[in-house]
Amino acid sequence: MTATAVARLAAEGQAKVTNWPGYIGWTVGLVIVIALVYWLMRQGWNWRRTLQSDLSALPAVPAEPGEAVRSAAGRYHGTTTAGNWLDRVVAHGLGNRSLAELTLTGRGLLVRRPGEADLWIPAEALTGARQDSGIAGKVVPAGLLVVGWRLGEAELESGFRLDRPEQHADWVAATLELSPRTKQTEGTAS
Repeated sequence: MTATAVARLAAEGQAKVTNWPGYIGWTVGLVIVIALVYWLMRQGWNWRRTLQSDLSALPAVPAEPGEAVRSAAGRYHGTTTAGNWLDRVVAHGLGNRSLAELTLTGRGLLVRRPGEADLWIPAEALTGARQDSGIAGKVVPAGLLVVGWRLGEAELESGFRLDRPEQHADWVAATLELSPRTKQTEGTAS
């Protein structure tokens, strides 16, 4: 192949990729579509927060939550309305996933979330616990610890994945033991 043939092939190949106005137009269009989708998602999140503004305020974390019965590190995956694992609750920061440090005491469940408000669920508000595979649109094959609780009149469920998932069953048993609804059920069954 001669030098002129190589130069001619290089010129032909280069001419195909130098359509800069077309590339810039497509790139700007794609960026606008992505920005629009992001804006619509944000509007949906804010709309959901407005719809859930009637939820009671979260209980204040007590200065002394009590002696730890169980403690574990893990992740907070979100809160939903009870019985509807896709209906995420976003009011009061409950919709934000985060790292979590769970502490179960005789007085309730304390969830410390770095970067988010801590969550305190008093023992009298607990309604149950179970192991499940998903919550708030998040499916975890290794399973989740799902804790049921009441916030005012609303029945909620919060999902956690402990760093050691084999502990989920122990947490379920300990939480059910603390739950007043479970104690009532056991008392009426006798």
